[in-house]
Amino acid sequence: MPRSHVELPRHVQSPYEIFVNGVPQVEGTDYDVVGSTLLFEREFAHEGKLAWWRWALLFLGIAGTYRKHDSIDVVYTVNGRRAVSSLQPVTPRMLSSE
Repeated sequence: MPRSHVELPRHVQSPYEIFVNGVPQVEGTDYDVVGSTLLFEREFAHEGKLAWWRWALLFLGIAGTYRKHDSIDVVYTVNGRRAVSSLQPVTPRMLSSE
């Protein structure tokens, strides 16, 4: 079964909220917490870097990019203010290609 994990930044303390593609996630149902790591029972899509020619097409307005890319965000409180951090998932496939 594909799995992904996400490391929380050191300054993020509980309570916090997790969102995947803007959808709230529920601990124990959508993900589990082990220390400062969030474990998901799914693999996240990552668009990766764009080639120079794709950037040129985007800049000229000739083409767009429609590849799948999952967004993982954590909402937390620091010094009494709410903050958001975007997190980078790590999947087994990404680990094996490094």
